[in-house]
Amino acid sequence: MSSLLIFGAGGHGKVVADTARAIGNWNEIMFADDAYPQVTSVDGYPVVADFLSARSMGNDHGDVIVAIGDNRKRSDLTAQLRQSGFNPVTLVHPTAVVAGSAHIEEGTVIFAQAVVQAAARIARAVIVNTAATVDHDCVIGDGVHLSPGVHLGGEVEIGDYSWLGVGAVVINRTAVGSGVTVGAGSCVIGDLSDGVTAVGIPARPVRQPQPGD
Repeated sequence: MSSLLIFGAGGHGKVVADTARAIGNWNEIMFADDAYPQVTSVDGYPVVADFLSARSMGNDHGDVIVAIGDNRKRSDLTAQLRQSGFNPVTLVHPTAVVAGSAHIEEGTVIFAQAVVQAAARIARAVIVNTAATVDHDCVIGDGVHLSPGVHLGGEVEIGDYSWLGVGAVVINRTAVGSGVTVGAGSCVIGDLSDGVTAVGIPARPVRQPQPGD
């Protein structure tokens, strides 16, 4: 048994901590958060350092998970922590179902009642949130967030850092680009290009990528 250090003690971090506790691989679960030292405990879990100080703690807290909402920052920080000597872990809630042929990379969290089917490939620092489903042969890029109740049909591709809102659906063999936002409850029935925001049934772009996005 060892300790797990979670970067980010907000709402998402609380659920990550409870998922880690349900897995049961760590006898100590703690947070790093920039609210420290004003905040020293969240939901009974200790907050032990701010982000900057925590990044020097690799020798003491080898296992780490990043629990911040910004998709790109979560992915980048996961990679940086690996380079600093930490061990970014993958968390799969005991009530989730993950096929043996699925491939899930470091820093990803599969939350309660989620399902990941055969030959799905999920990259670094992805969030597969509560009761989301990823069907066979899907390919999910770095830092993607699939919100609660998202459903992906078979052979869907989601590019890096995209965010699918609560209850969004993507039909089979559809490609969603990088940096895409899909509104809650939307149904994607055709490919979406990089950087767009799409909403509705069927989902249609309402915002195109802007300079600096």
